[in-house]
Amino acid sequence: MTPELEQTLTLLSSHRSFLGYILMSRGHPYSIIRHSGAIFEGEHGRKYARAVGKIVESVQGSLEELGGDGNDGDDVRFLRIRTKKHELMISPDDKYLLAVLHDPSTA
Repeated sequence: MTPELEQTLTLLSSHRSFLGYILMSRGHPYSIIRHSGAIFEGEHGRKYARAVGKIVESVQGSLEELGGDGNDGDDVRFLRIRTKKHELMISPDDKYLLAVLHDPSTA
């Protein structure tokens, strides 16, 4: 992992509303490379990994469908999903997916 990524993960982890992050490989099946936070432990973490992967695939597929032939390689860069309890931020790139979960009520 690059020093920049390590620094970013450390900074994210220090925020008081932070609940956890999950770093996954981008492939089938998605594999968890690293995680932090009790919410991403064990089977619960694997469920989040599958859900994040499906969300990114769905949004990317919709972008491609909307773009048709003139898609110009448009890719998902960042997703932010807010619920009553949590906010999930997803940052995909070519090899990895990074998902960060936090509690917006303590931000």
